[in-house]
Amino acid sequence: MLKRKNRSPEDNCEILLTVKNLTVEYRNREGTIRALHDISFTLSGRQNLGIIGESGSGKTTLALSLLGLIGKPHSVTGSVHLGGKNILVLPEEEKKKLRWSRIALVFQNALEILNPVLTIGEQIGETLHCHRGLTGKALEQELLMLFNLVGLEYFWHRAYPHQLSGGMRQRVLLAMAISCRPEVLVIDEPTSSLDALARKEILAMLKDLQQKMGFAMVIISHDLAVMEELAEDLLVLYSGEVMETGTTTPLIERPLHPYTRGLLNSSIEIHPYKDLWGIPGEAAGEWKADCCVFAGRCTQSLHRCLNEKPSLVDTGAGRLVRCHRGGIVCLLQAEGINKSFSLNGCRIEALKDVNLNLYHGETAALVGATGSGKSTLAHILAGLDSPDSGKVIFDGQPVRGGEAHRRERGIQLVMQDPFSSVSHRLTVFEAIAEPLVINKICPPAIQMKRVREALKAVQMPNEENFLKRYCHALSGGQRQRLAIARALVMKPVLLLADEITSMLDVSTQANLMRLLKGLQYSFGFTMLYITHDLDLARKVSERAIVLHEGEIAEEGSIHQISRHTCCQPSGNLFEAGLHIHQ
Repeated sequence: MLKRKNRSPEDNCEILLTVKNLTVEYRNREGTIRALHDISFTLSGRQNLGIIGESGSGKTTLALSLLGLIGKPHSVTGSVHLGGKNILVLPEEEKKKLRWSRIALVFQNALEILNPVLTIGEQIGETLHCHRGLTGKALEQELLMLFNLVGLEYFWHRAYPHQLSGGMRQRVLLAMAISCRPEVLVIDEPTSSLDALARKEILAMLKDLQQKMGFAMVIISHDLAVMEELAEDLLVLYSGEVMETGTTTPLIERPLHPYTRGLLNSSIEIHPYKDLWGIPGEAAGEWKADCCVFAGRCTQSLHRCLNEKPSLVDTGAGRLVRCHRGGIVCLLQAEGINKSFSLNGCRIEALKDVNLNLYHGETAALVGATGSGKSTLAHILAGLDSPDSGKVIFDGQPVRGGEAHRRERGIQLVMQDPFSSVSHRLTVFEAIAEPLVINKICPPAIQMKRVREALKAVQMPNEENFLKRYCHALSGGQRQRLAIARALVMKPVLLLADEITSMLDVSTQANLMRLLKGLQYSFGFTMLYITHDLDLARKVSERAIVLHEGEIAEEGSIHQISRHTCCQPSGNLFEAGLHIHQ
């Protein structure tokens, strides 16, 4: 059961709606399509539950099912209990009575729902007459009150739907929905076709109406800003199944399912500064009983995911996730990292009790001023240097002596200076193939194939004459892309990118960062992007770790940390971290 956060004592905590094992199958000439599978949740008084998911995930089917609007030849099983009655098994006349008096639906497309040949007043009045028996003066007074509640001048009751703006038509649908004082309001995409001002007005009105009338809401939307504004709890749908549920703010700040993270990373409302990347691959065409429906698009899937259906498991703190691996896997853990150096008899503490986690498939930014310890930490994470104390665990194993750096599907570090990190005496082929040769990864014939593939991935030539060119003949941007290709040839699971654009001009920098994000999108590796530049951190990452004088000063989603720093005159993330730390 999802519990509403910050519920006041006067709020009605009675359970209004209980959905259990709801499954919907559409039937047509081609066969059967399962649109929803085994959906269960409860809704209490004044609780707001948000339903999010891609197009085709089953959101609107769920809305229609809650009101018993899906009938034969389609199949609906499970139960939807409202006021002690299972809507799904009631006679049609009983359903009609419940639909307006106990539960109402605000449809997405007002022009398709409203009758074009009847005035607005006639359409709302018909609802009042049929379900509440109002006529004459009583009906007119109720109409006037409803128009006031939804913020419409009463003279609009004489207008036809096509004479109203999109925001005004949305208000009309709301007036119809609340006309019989329902306990539960189901709202399908309340702001999808509205401009920013109309959207803001609709959200404010919904909150005001709920305060005055006390209904609970099920809000269906792809707009995550709407969910942040209205919904206390979220239910994430994909291919008709619940992938994750939980309280809204923690779920947005730290999603547990790769699909939820993909939705958030695709949202301009959540990440207004970064380039948008959708979830790789196409949505599942049909529901399957013998596998995880998201396995084909998941970057951390196992063989088991392709052959066994995962269960929805409670991970604690009211969070449920459907994943064989318990959600997004923690790929690397650094615990209690301390590192110091001696210089002219002085002891310099470079890192002080640093703890951090990196998760499978994410892009995290390690942000700090020059001398804050960023590169030292990167070398320790890669196993190229040892801490004085503390430990680093990668993929369940301790990082020791560079083993994780030397193996395939391990950790690769791309250093800041491409001129010193790649020898100018080597040819392009020798520079990229060197890790394969030294670590005896594959025979020479395969080495050539992998070098060509790596060069193609970083958008560099892979012809024979280019492979024989010496590195000193390459430009700075080409040298940096070569350094990335040298890392990619080892097929890393974790890429540490240490200030890789700091020595490049802005145009080359932009091209390189877009290339790097595209590579991550294609290959699915985790990336720790190390920088002193807040704007670049915002552009490429979902999470930031702020390092100041060797200590973690702040950590959180870019969405969260940007809120802290947006009013800083300098816009400097590590300065904001220092301020919070102190």
